[in-house]
Amino acid sequence: MFNKKTIRDIEIAQKKVLVRVDFNVPITDGIIGDDTRIRAALPTIEYLVKKQCKVILCSHLGRPDGKFDAKYSLKPVVPRLSELIGKPVQFAKDCIGRETEDLVEKMGPGDVLLLENTRFHAGETKNDPELSRDLAKLAEIYVNDAFGSAHRAHSSTEGVARILPAVAGFLMEKEILFLGSAIESPERPFVAILGGAKVSDKIGVIRNLLSKADQILIGGGMANTFFKALGYPVGDSLVEDSVLEKAREFLNMSNKKIRLPVDVKIADKFENDANWKVIPSGSIPDGWRILDIGPETIKSYEKVIQNAKTIVWNGPMGVFEFPEFSKGTFGIAYSIANSSAKSIIGGGESAAAIQQSGLANKITHISTGGGASLEMLEGKSLPGVSVLMDK
Repeated sequence: MFNKKTIRDIEIAQKKVLVRVDFNVPITDGIIGDDTRIRAALPTIEYLVKKQCKVILCSHLGRPDGKFDAKYSLKPVVPRLSELIGKPVQFAKDCIGRETEDLVEKMGPGDVLLLENTRFHAGETKNDPELSRDLAKLAEIYVNDAFGSAHRAHSSTEGVARILPAVAGFLMEKEILFLGSAIESPERPFVAILGGAKVSDKIGVIRNLLSKADQILIGGGMANTFFKALGYPVGDSLVEDSVLEKAREFLNMSNKKIRLPVDVKIADKFENDANWKVIPSGSIPDGWRILDIGPETIKSYEKVIQNAKTIVWNGPMGVFEFPEFSKGTFGIAYSIANSSAKSIIGGGESAAAIQQSGLANKITHISTGGGASLEMLEGKSLPGVSVLMDK
């Protein structure tokens, strides 16, 4: 299933190793809000430390537009990472250059160095060969463990892998094994649950899953577009008119695989304290908008979930940042957590919902990459993975 070499497959002991991690974590006033992505990289870092490698970590953080911006510095990650791996981590003020090369030279076996944000260089997002060469100068081997950035062909994710011997880390391997096997060889019934605001973001995913999944349960704002495609009144709900034809086409070819909400929770304004009511789908009055799936839908989706053997969930069922309209999302989270199926949550907001619901430990795999997991669900190959050495 995963045909790329990993750090297990090559002679790596005592080498200088450049590891692309995904430390794109929320930081406010120097405090890390959620360290999930840092923890996810620990197995790879600890393995390399044990092998007495010089471990050089690089990552991006946010979108600093190719120039230094203190609020996107990776420096606040250093104390947290030191604490997690139980040893000091050094920090380089730039990801390339003479000073950084000197720091690498002075590293001892098993030392860990974190480089400053790769996106402080404009060349990073352009996959600039010069930046890739400068990064490659730091090491003898390249390891990509940043699944969350694997769908981007940037200097630190793809360019440098063309210069150094390049292999996958343990997180990358795990992500691709779980998502890949769910799509290519799922235990059936295989149920996909798709939410979020837009159908346009998930056209490729729906197209791919129509041929793979046994049922596709739709929620979130994207359901509104399907309702309108069926000719149902949707009031003031968010709808993407540009993809109505596409939605109609999917419904026609779905052979009843696509299931839409049977009832919805509607509100008279887009606010948590709006007036709300639950009504059957397909009869939304003017001036009202759909903000969540209704209780009957939760029940009917629950039945499908309970019978499933493989579940992939991507996207919330409603406006779950408003507590009043989070019941659909948390209801689905609860059903998935209590099912005996192999369950995979595809990053982004669904991962946040599972963490908030306190049910994360009951899920088989929670992906660290929203965009990358979506591209895998579309059946696309990821540039940061395809460039790695084959087994």
